[in-house]
Amino acid sequence: MEVLPIVIPLAILLALCFIGGFIWMTMKGQYDDLETPAMRMLLDQKEVKKTPLEITEDKLDPNKD
Repeated sequence: MEVLPIVIPLAILLALCFIGGFIWMTMKGQYDDLETPAMRMLLDQKEVKKTPLEITEDKLDPNKD
Protein backbone atom coordinates (compact mmCIF):
# COMPACT_ATOMS: atom_id res chain seq x y z
CA MET A 1 0.00 0.00 0.00
CA GLU A 2 2.97 2.31 0.44
CA VAL A 3 3.67 2.15 -3.28
CA LEU A 4 0.26 3.55 -4.34
CA PRO A 5 1.18 7.22 -3.79
CA ILE A 6 4.06 6.68 -6.24
CA VAL A 7 2.37 4.41 -8.81
CA ILE A 8 -0.87 6.35 -9.26
CA PRO A 9 0.80 9.69 -10.16
CA LEU A 10 3.19 7.85 -12.49
CA ALA A 11 0.25 6.14 -14.21
CA ILE A 12 -1.55 9.47 -14.59
CA LEU A 13 1.63 11.10 -15.94
CA LEU A 14 2.12 8.26 -18.43
CA ALA A 15 -1.52 8.50 -19.57
CA LEU A 16 -1.16 12.28 -20.03
CA CYS A 17 1.98 11.71 -22.11
CA PHE A 18 0.15 9.27 -24.37
CA ILE A 19 -2.83 11.60 -24.73
CA GLY A 20 -0.54 14.55 -25.44
CA GLY A 21 1.37 12.52 -28.03
CA PHE A 22 -1.85 11.46 -29.71
CA ILE A 23 -3.10 15.05 -29.87
CA TRP A 24 0.26 16.26 -31.18
CA MET A 25 0.37 13.59 -33.92
CA THR A 26 -3.22 14.34 -34.89
CA MET A 27 -2.47 18.06 -35.20
CA LYS A 28 0.62 17.32 -37.33
CA GLY A 29 -1.39 15.20 -39.77
CA GLN A 30 -0.06 11.77 -38.86
CA TYR A 31 -3.52 10.20 -39.12
CA ASP A 32 -4.89 12.15 -42.07
CA ASP A 33 -5.25 9.36 -44.60
CA LEU A 34 -4.31 5.72 -44.17
CA GLU A 35 -6.04 4.19 -47.20
CA THR A 36 -5.02 6.28 -50.21
CA PRO A 37 -1.23 5.83 -50.09
CA ALA A 38 -1.60 2.06 -50.05
CA MET A 39 -4.17 2.07 -52.84
CA ARG A 40 -2.25 4.60 -54.96
CA MET A 41 0.56 2.09 -55.37
CA LEU A 42 -1.91 -0.36 -56.92
CA LEU A 43 -3.67 2.17 -59.11
CA ASP A 44 -0.64 3.98 -60.55
CA GLN A 45 0.37 2.00 -63.58
CA LYS A 46 2.91 3.56 -65.83
CA GLU A 47 3.18 2.21 -69.33
CA VAL A 48 6.46 0.39 -69.65
CA LYS A 49 7.99 0.85 -73.04
CA LYS A 50 9.54 -2.22 -74.54
CA THR A 51 12.91 -2.12 -76.17
CA PRO A 52 13.15 -3.09 -79.85
CA LEU A 53 14.80 -6.35 -78.81
CA GLU A 54 11.86 -7.26 -76.56
CA ILE A 55 9.38 -6.45 -79.34
CA THR A 56 11.29 -8.67 -81.76
CA GLU A 57 11.44 -11.50 -79.21
CA ASP A 58 7.68 -11.23 -78.67
CA LYS A 59 7.05 -11.55 -82.41
CA LEU A 60 9.39 -14.52 -82.80
CA ASP A 61 8.13 -16.50 -79.80
CA PRO A 62 5.48 -18.99 -81.07
CA ASN A 63 4.34 -19.92 -77.53
CA LYS A 64 3.45 -16.33 -76.68
CA ASP A 65 -0.29 -15.58 -76.57
